[in-house]
Amino acid sequence: MDSLPATVASALVEADDEADDAAWPARWQALTAVSVELQSLLVTDPGPRLVALIEEIVTQLADGVAASRRHRVELAELAHRVLTTHARACAETAPDPRRLADWLLDLQLHHPEAPDVSLAAYARALDDEGLATYRERAVALFEPLPVIGFGETGRYDRARWALLRVMEELAEYTEDVDLQLLVLSKDLSSGWHYLQVATVLRDNDRSDEALEWVERGLRAVGGRGAALRLIDLAVEEHLRRGSPGRAVQVCREAFFLRPNLDVYLKARALVVHTDDWPPLRAELVQHLVQDGSRLAVEVYRRIVEVELARRGIEEQDLVVEWLAQLRGLQPDAFADYLDHIKSRHVADRELLDELSRRGF
Repeated sequence: MDSLPATVASALVEADDEADDAAWPARWQALTAVSVELQSLLVTDPGPRLVALIEEIVTQLADGVAASRRHRVELAELAHRVLTTHARACAETAPDPRRLADWLLDLQLHHPEAPDVSLAAYARALDDEGLATYRERAVALFEPLPVIGFGETGRYDRARWALLRVMEELAEYTEDVDLQLLVLSKDLSSGWHYLQVATVLRDNDRSDEALEWVERGLRAVGGRGAALRLIDLAVEEHLRRGSPGRAVQVCREAFFLRPNLDVYLKARALVVHTDDWPPLRAELVQHLVQDGSRLAVEVYRRIVEVELARRGIEEQDLVVEWLAQLRGLQPDAFADYLDHIKSRHVADRELLDELSRRGF
């Protein structure tokens, strides 16, 4: 038993490339034999001494993963295999749970490449006391990490990656929503990350917090990226809460922030069959006229096409008035756009006659 660490140390010494190719099969055989021997000792000689021995060998293998140029994958797999034996040994030996928690955490923090620790495998050995120690220390190390702000490029050095992996596993194992949120909220580099946080909150019946994160996300993205999905989540949540007016307000505010046909259609779907739609539609269209930017004009053109396709007889005059406004906004390109409209509605004699009567 005592000679196993020396065997591992000898097998992990890498030579130059040519010599390594020739020597590796024998070295690998020696390493796998150590793994098999440890499993045998688990049956014949379990106890604290074996646990300490396996910990030493796991650490050696993890060091080997970091140092190896050519055999990192094989060594990582072997380290994971030996760590599985360690978990079984701990389950039978019942070591000090606090010391075990510290060792598992140190192993991961000092060796980000491998192996991955499964807390479920150590549930019996850690017990509540060890898990509390593990959590307390992991959170204390993770909380001070800086948040990656919107639009920033995250710098995931080895230490941050290691802590992130620890926290993700801990959150998954404990099913602790607050831990999951702590992990997610450390990276807010895009709107999709805000959406992740809001979705977790929504799925765990924390509606007010979810909507707060949606608002934060919408302010951050400025109508781009994940904005539509954030709006969808907010609209769905307000409707679920019986607040359709607030759902419409979300769409209105988002449209004013950055005009978008999809947002217009969301608002339309919410109130098109109510008395609230005509004044809201007028407000949205007037915003485009006042904006006058290229984006606003493009959205205006698309809205005209949508309303032409869906209009009722009573709305025909309104659509024609919109065309008149559009001609004022984009005089140089209006003739081509009007030809496009006429060609798409060539069978609509009523519309074509009205356009002709209005001088189009």
